[in-house]
Amino acid sequence: MPELPEVETVLRGLNQLTRNQKITGGDVLLERAIAYPFSSFEFISGIKGNAIATWHRRGKYLLAELSSERDGGTGGQGDFLENNSSFSPFGFASRTPGATTEGTSATHWLLNALNPRTALDSPSPPLPLSPSPISFLGVHLRMTGQLLWVHRDEPLHKHTRVRLFFGSEQELRFVDQRTFGKMWWVPPGVAVESIITGLQKLAIEPFSLEFTVEYLISKLQNRRRPIKTALLDQSVVAGLGNIYADEALFLSGIRPETLCIDLKTEQIERLRSHIIQVLETSIAAGGTTFSNFLNIKGVNGNYGGVAWVYNRAGEPCRICGTAIERIRLGGRSSHFCIQCQR
Repeated sequence: MPELPEVETVLRGLNQLTRNQKITGGDVLLERAIAYPFSSFEFISGIKGNAIATWHRRGKYLLAELSSERDGGTGGQGDFLENNSSFSPFGFASRTPGATTEGTSATHWLLNALNPRTALDSPSPPLPLSPSPISFLGVHLRMTGQLLWVHRDEPLHKHTRVRLFFGSEQELRFVDQRTFGKMWWVPPGVAVESIITGLQKLAIEPFSLEFTVEYLISKLQNRRRPIKTALLDQSVVAGLGNIYADEALFLSGIRPETLCIDLKTEQIERLRSHIIQVLETSIAAGGTTFSNFLNIKGVNGNYGGVAWVYNRAGEPCRICGTAIERIRLGGRSSHFCIQCQR
């Protein structure tokens, strides 16, 4: 399943290639790929004629702000934001390290969201379920979903589920072999989180200022479950998955089966630091491709070639040479080094 670095990689590609591009139409090839509205006709009718103002990531969700001709065409929320400085589609304002949210304009928030680097520093929203004056296109890739930006003459992949048409004969294709991925259209005046309900369950983002040692201690202390299982819980930290939980635990020297209640403060400090480190490293490498992940241009991610432990069972540890072991925890595989992780 694409995790935070893969979804962030897709987001950066989408913001490079689709911003200010107008959706001229579309074709739903698999009805159940659309989670809302409940008919593909309503979905295509809702997004048609809108331009992509910008894309955001929340956990593993992708959300596009749509600007219609009623909003003044492309350019999205510019005028609206200038005149409504307290507005944000998720009910929060972004801030960079050392800044406070007090007095932060929504225009500043949007500019941060449009910048792939500063977007990583955005805090997670409090999710107030407040209606938004704009509409949204939501996507979750789930296990095998891909978003591909191609020319309309490109032959259709047999697992293509949704096609969104743009000008210059370009299109955005949603390809999904396992068919678990979903798309949503959220109409204006409707709270995003009331339609895409999974957003309500997400914890803070690992790149947010709120992701502190104190926060992580509060989430892990007195919990009698393995730390690996806890890290996969999206109500603990949003976006982290199997690959990068294994990698962060290795760099922190913590066995995946260690109970949360047994972790010392210094171990949690290391873990927080290495979660951020491994995510940044993978984003810089364009994510990880072990099976299905491709970026928006159809290119594999490169992190898999430098992974410390994930998917390397039986291979020598890059630090001590001991064979990497693999166990099952909570139905998921976990990879670790018995010498480097205690």
